[in-house]
Amino acid sequence: MQLYNTLSAEERAIMIDDAGKQRLTLSFYAYAKIQDPKKFRDDLFVAWNALDALGRIYVANEGINAQMSIPEENLEAFRATLEVYDFMKGIRLNEAVEHDDHSFLKLTIKVRHKIVADGLNDETFDVTDIGVHLKAKEFNEILEDPNTIVVDFRNHYESEVGHFKNAITPDVETFRESLPIINEQLQNHKEDKNLVMYCTGGIRCEKASAYFKHQGFKNVFQLEGGIINYAKQIEAEGIESKFIGKNFVFDNRLGERITDDIISQCHQCGKPCDNHTNCENDGCHLLFIQCDECKAAMENCCSTECLDIVHMPLVDQVRLRTGKQVGNKVFRKGKSDSLKFKHSGELPNTALGTAEKPADIRQKIKVKKALLGKAEHYYVKAKVGQFTVENQELNVGDKILISGPTTGEQELLLDKMIVDGVETTTAKIGDKVTFEVPFRIRLSDKIYKILG
Repeated sequence: MQLYNTLSAEERAIMIDDAGKQRLTLSFYAYAKIQDPKKFRDDLFVAWNALDALGRIYVANEGINAQMSIPEENLEAFRATLEVYDFMKGIRLNEAVEHDDHSFLKLTIKVRHKIVADGLNDETFDVTDIGVHLKAKEFNEILEDPNTIVVDFRNHYESEVGHFKNAITPDVETFRESLPIINEQLQNHKEDKNLVMYCTGGIRCEKASAYFKHQGFKNVFQLEGGIINYAKQIEAEGIESKFIGKNFVFDNRLGERITDDIISQCHQCGKPCDNHTNCENDGCHLLFIQCDECKAAMENCCSTECLDIVHMPLVDQVRLRTGKQVGNKVFRKGKSDSLKFKHSGELPNTALGTAEKPADIRQKIKVKKALLGKAEHYYVKAKVGQFTVENQELNVGDKILISGPTTGEQELLLDKMIVDGVETTTAKIGDKVTFEVPFRIRLSDKIYKILG
């Protein structure tokens, strides 16, 4: 019985590209009483490995927390492996806003003491006694209530690149730190305020809402499915986004864009930027925000010291970090004296619940463009992309832009296209169109017409 990965991340990436199949990035969680987490872990690994499912999963006596990548064609078979367990029947799978075939390159399932570390040792605390779930429209409405306090239960490096307007964003590196901080800040508002909270996919808020109800707060609410589900709902229902910027995610993408607002800055030069990177020095591996110019000049390093180290012979680099807990075993969260423009996690100075939106650094995309549609498939060997035309006609001779979190922004002049197996000069709304694309595209990519 295979309970481990037989391929390296690099080998797996090549296999994924060669297969040319679309993959979905998704997440889910469930609080439940699991008597034997190790057996549960082993059974899941066997079932999911057979489906080419990859990801990072934690299981514990209190439940499961999973972020995964699966082939789109195996989605229903994957759901069936969850339905085996009563507590996961009908479970919501949060599909990513922006998919990436390389979001995860290994299947890792770890047994933990808790799926969300909270630092609590209170046997009377019932994690299932949670607050009221709010959908996107309801969440937007309650944010307009002057008696509402909205709290971001993510960490500073997450809220720095994107958050809800007027949210309290604690300067913490772990969820367990935020509970006592917020509890102390809001002691005088247990009965007169709506305590509204959110996180990435809902799992931290699920526990936080139960904690604050346990602490005596009367009006506790949480965003159902977190930012990921919120982004899906506002797009489907045409609702205004109260979230601004990018949603940080814990996979190789490190973020998915919700709005075009850029509210953070390069930690090295101060230029508007919200792209995270990990320092190239394996003895550092610091997570920080770095613009393209600094990335090129600093070769993905966070400091001149790390830049000097990566230029050393590999044997000397290994010697420097021998005996230390370093490299990708440590997820260092962007705090360093070398980063001159790191500003995040500060609580609002004004009264709780009435905080003004901070002065954000914003940068809108300057290229004038109009959304045409989205990517559907990429045929690796033929180097042909398939797209669905959704908003307006596409014509031969149009200058187009293909954009996505991994693809970046790539411009093309369309000189030939195929609709329903026939070469044509015009693709209408609803058509599926194919044409040559000299670079790899992903399911999350959008296609735009460049105007002017």
